Amino acid sequence: MARIKVEFTSTEGQTLAGLLETPPQDVPIARYALFAHCFTCGKDIAAASRISRALAGRGIAVLRFDFTGLGNSDGDFANTNFSSNVQDLLAAARTLQENYQAPTLLIGHSLGGAAVLAAASQLDSVEAVVTIGAPATASHVRHLFGAAQEELKKTGEADIKIGVRSFRVKRQLLDDLDRYCDASHLQKLNRALLVFHAPLDQIVSIDEAAKIYQAARHPKSFISLDQADHMLSKREDTEYVAEALLAWASRYLNLSRREVGPGYGAAPPVESGEVRVTELDKKFLRGLYTRSHQLMSDEPKSVGGQDLGPSPYDLLLMALGSCTSMTLRMYANRKQLALDSIDVRLRHDRVHADDCAECTDREGGIDRITRTLTLTGDLTADQRQRLLEIADRCPVHRTLENEPVIVTAIDQNAE
Repeated sequence: MARIKVEFTSTEGQTLAGLLETPPQDVPIARYALFAHCFTCGKDIAAASRISRALAGRGIAVLRFDFTGLGNSDGDFANTNFSSNVQDLLAAARTLQENYQAPTLLIGHSLGGAAVLAAASQLDSVEAVVTIGAPATASHVRHLFGAAQEELKKTGEADIKIGVRSFRVKRQLLDDLDRYCDASHLQKLNRALLVFHAPLDQIVSIDEAAKIYQAARHPKSFISLDQADHMLSKREDTEYVAEALLAWASRYLNLSRREVGPGYGAAPPVESGEVRVTELDKKFLRGLYTRSHQLMSDEPKSVGGQDLGPSPYDLLLMALGSCTSMTLRMYANRKQLALDSIDVRLRHDRVHADDCAECTDREGGIDRITRTLTLTGDLTADQRQRLLEIADRCPVHRTLENEPVIVTAIDQNAE
């Protein structure tokens, strides 16, 4: 994937700095999207960068930029307000339209979500809008000003502290927020809407998500970000948002599976008990399908892949590890053992038989899989030893040890 530095001019004449995340060379650009970050944040916060990269990896180019007075953009933050943020969004959309392609998807995090909701109706190209931890109205952020509100009213300026940083703001920001105090404009959104929100969000209450959802008309969807924080600081939360967003967008942006990459859209037909593997690029990226599930495999970037999925050997270890864990749990449940949790770590190495204490009957180079079990619970030494023996009885383990016969044939019916 490539990051293209983008500079454009705001309606106030300031130079704004952005990054356009583009798909890998072998993945065609299917659509363009705009990402609006949270209040006082910047384009490089983890949530924005991770989600943008994930979408770009599936064919959706994403422009994220610093609003006026933030990050690498020119201007004084004190002279900005919510209305200017909306105007910055519109300027970014014009830049995409003039130099690349008009955006069809708007994504906004926190106050950026309120901004994309306000801007969407002014962009004819936009077909879908996504909010993440967003308030229903911009006026929601007034509570961040605290005691500074009195100083703003008296002197017209004040310093507010958000997180560990202080920002100089002017009264016009408060006055502007008051202009966006109701969600009636959402009834006229007329775009597909997806609302992400964490029930445990301590910055923007999930009640705000309910207001957005109730005010907007169909088509609309809601996805709960269970256990996530407001900033989506955990990588797994941002990855989940990206994956769910793509699955949802494939319907409302009319994206085919080929356009948005593996795991989305229509899967190839798969018979019961069969696994199917298809090419997704001309290098290493592969789509993996069963009758009910989809995922992908790839190789690390160090060997020429894009690292968009586990490698074949990773998948092999995952198969052995998951089977091991399942087998241990079934045995523990049947014997009513006090086994609280099971953790299985596996590693594959190619070693020489002389360096392998367990390989006394082997010669030359061999493949060795090291499996380490962490068994938590009130277990006796005998019970732990028995579980160790049971691990070696998992079906996948036995299949590997039995040196299965692999028969390869060419489908004569294929064109």
